[in-house]
Amino acid sequence: MSKSQIRKDKTCLNCNYVVDQRYCPNCGQENTDSRKTFHHLFFHFFEDLTHYENAFWKTIRNLLFKPASLTKEYLSGRRLSYLAPVRLYIFISFITFLVITMMASGEEFHDLPLAQMKPKPGTKLTKNELEEIREIDLILAKQKRIDSLRVAGWYNKDEADLMKQSLEDNFSSFGLGENMGYKSMREMDSVQKSLPTAKRYSQPKYWLYSKITMLRERRLSGEEIATKFKESFLHNFPKVLFIYMPIFAFFLWLFHSKKRWYYFDHGIFTLHYFSFLLLVSLIAICIDGLLGLLHSDIAEIVSRFVFFILVCWMIYYIFPAHHRFYGETRTLSFFKTLVLFFINSLIIIAILSLFALYTFVNIH
Repeated sequence: MSKSQIRKDKTCLNCNYVVDQRYCPNCGQENTDSRKTFHHLFFHFFEDLTHYENAFWKTIRNLLFKPASLTKEYLSGRRLSYLAPVRLYIFISFITFLVITMMASGEEFHDLPLAQMKPKPGTKLTKNELEEIREIDLILAKQKRIDSLRVAGWYNKDEADLMKQSLEDNFSSFGLGENMGYKSMREMDSVQKSLPTAKRYSQPKYWLYSKITMLRERRLSGEEIATKFKESFLHNFPKVLFIYMPIFAFFLWLFHSKKRWYYFDHGIFTLHYFSFLLLVSLIAICIDGLLGLLHSDIAEIVSRFVFFILVCWMIYYIFPAHHRFYGETRTLSFFKTLVLFFINSLIIIAILSLFALYTFVNIH
């Protein structure tokens, strides 16, 4: 508690309410002199920092290891010992995406040219085209393996790039690869008009190839296109996640008693759950980044094992959280959680697909 002397004037400086004690009963402001010495500011800052740190680490510990405990504490009225749900989510979200952006910008981002030849998922392909896609996948896998070996110290960068380029040079493309090589929309449309109707692009394929051709007309390389897509996706993803949370809370509201639970209650549960997901993601990214600095096979194995454990915990977490918060039987809670997990997975896939499509369309 502050040791500052109480003002003789009993009028609150913030709201002009009459203050009988140290704190204003109307707005809560402390009725002390607004002009402080450096000595007071230093110790006041230390007190606030200590209180914040205690609340912060207590919140993080409960969030990670005690599913739904934060939500129950908050809704029961015990709030001063923990960070507020919205503040917690914003803080963790900011740190997580900041770290992701910094790590992404610090890496050498090399997107493989062959990857551009793969058509949009769901596109109908001929037997020859399917065989070509399998060949592309095989070459991409070999190139990724070369990158892994380079990181492990088997090859230097020049040797790895030479081997990867050799794999591409040996790849003869007579289907999708040629079609993706148009230098302008005029050339592409001219060729398409000269072909029989049966051999022309389907509508989805034409849209995809025309988009890539237009980007090439702007003299953007495959690597530049991929980089711009990644930057735009990472920049806007937090907004998409924030927009999705009310939808998640809405489905919780649909599956539970309207008399016992308000939408607000589901919203708080959602904020804590998404904060948990982001926090575990942040931990996984940091561990992977730190172990990656060792450049060893053992470090890579440990990183993958830790990642697997964290992913399992992320998936499992929702089940005890749901059971403990809503207080239903384990069987009923498990069934509801399973259904909600399935529904939300489909919605997330749809939203991310649309968002990826929107991001690609708006690359400039």
